[in-house]
Amino acid sequence: MAAVGTWSFSQSAVQKMRCMILAGENSTDVVERAIAEVENDVETGRHIVGRGGFPNSRGIVECDAAIMEGVPGRFGAVAALRGVAQPCRVARRIMDKSPHSFLVGEGAATFAQEQGFTIEPNDSMLSHHTAAAYQEFIEKGTHVSGHDTIGLIALDLKGNITVGVSTSGAPFKAPGRVGDTPLPGCGLYADHMVGAAAASGDGDKIMCYCPSFQVVERMRQGLSPKEACCSVLTDIRNKLGEDKCFEISLIALNMKREVGATSSVEFPYTFWNQGMDSVEKYVLPF
Repeated sequence: MAAVGTWSFSQSAVQKMRCMILAGENSTDVVERAIAEVENDVETGRHIVGRGGFPNSRGIVECDAAIMEGVPGRFGAVAALRGVAQPCRVARRIMDKSPHSFLVGEGAATFAQEQGFTIEPNDSMLSHHTAAAYQEFIEKGTHVSGHDTIGLIALDLKGNITVGVSTSGAPFKAPGRVGDTPLPGCGLYADHMVGAAAASGDGDKIMCYCPSFQVVERMRQGLSPKEACCSVLTDIRNKLGEDKCFEISLIALNMKREVGATSSVEFPYTFWNQGMDSVEKYVLPF
């Protein structure tokens, strides 16, 4: 009955989620399929997601993704996964099929192969844009700014809530680096009694504050999604000082279908809930 996504490029994904939710599909299927389409689109790779994403400092694309249901204990994640353009699908398979919740690197790739996923050559994971950016990084030390991540939350007609996230990570990162995105409580969190939240931004710093968990806990205490997101960001700013806050954006959805967001930077997000004729975009000013 509601859906929300990070950044402008999530609009088509949230539109797809709207159609699937209204067709009666389960929130986890909704999130997985919508994220997978974004991950596999080479054009959205420049937003630091999936195929066409930026490689690490050795020129290899390594992806992180996670999916979490509101049902207790339902979580799956991958990190530093190479050669899979739709890592969220592997995360979903881990949640459903593995005795473990989180697999990384070679172990994640082995599991993916055992589950029928194809491990593609690195060249097929790069786009012309990101390959050129990497070459410039090697030749001139030029870095790419921005910390985009796709984060989607869906609440279905039966009251199930699921959140999913995916990223190719900080451009030209150290091999094996993992940010906040796939970490439960950091990049994402969900509780079927309360709601769900997701984060985007500087993952090396976000992970120190468990903001997605904090947002859900504040919604549990009675705050609206907007109030909960703003409260968490205010606490971070108070700890660091207003002029020292890093890039962080938060979205949240509660079981009442209320949506909220906040950010330390200009942040567009997209959302829909039952009763709205179309997906809307809202831009939080800096």
